[in-house]
Amino acid sequence: MAMTWRRLTGVLAGLWLCLLAGICPAGPGLTGAFAERPPLVRDAGRPLVALDAGARPAGRASLFAGRAEGGLLSAPPARARDAGSVRARLRDLIATAEAGPAGYDAVQSGAHRPPPRRPTAMTLREIFAWIEATPGQHHAIGRYQIIPATLRRLVARAGLDPGTRYSERVQDRLADMLMDDAGLGAMRRGEISREAFRLNLAKVWAGLPTPSGRSYYHGLAGNRAVISYDTYKTAMRAILDG
Repeated sequence: MAMTWRRLTGVLAGLWLCLLAGICPAGPGLTGAFAERPPLVRDAGRPLVALDAGARPAGRASLFAGRAEGGLLSAPPARARDAGSVRARLRDLIATAEAGPAGYDAVQSGAHRPPPRRPTAMTLREIFAWIEATPGQHHAIGRYQIIPATLRRLVARAGLDPGTRYSERVQDRLADMLMDDAGLGAMRRGEISREAFRLNLAKVWAGLPTPSGRSYYHGLAGNRAVISYDTYKTAMRAILDG
């Protein structure tokens, strides 16, 4: 009994010192929401919706909506801060395949309970709270249709504060990180081929095609490529040679 009491006293003393120093391990909470988790892919076969200021669906927009007005190479204009850059043009190409005209406020129509506000008006904390509160539905969000597992991983890597707004600039930054992961720098240095880089991008964004013409995730949760491989290859050549 004396040994047990001494052990208990030691544990209580250690816990008290831990609390005083503020170094006790954190319990479950928001930190866990930002922890790295295995990546997933979005359902590229589903249409998207854009949310207005009142968070009401603005009508279902097909992934192909707006393509007739200039086609793929007439993607939405890049933001002024880096208009014309290779990164900006790559983002425009990806967004054309992923978000269509809904842009930075795109939310999948598979989200039966949409976010309370436009994504660009929400903080990361609010987005993760919406995800946690609406299990069992699709949560791909924003111009690059980033899904929860990937969003958590990127936010953790970027060291973003939970109070950070999911703004256009933040979304672009996260997309740039994914492009770097796909080998943009390695391709520019000649370490991988353009073909390998195109394939790597298709492994990140399910709406882009592989050389077979299909999505890398074809048939998985309804995923499919939404542009032809020839169109993709031509667009990439114009961007990289431009």
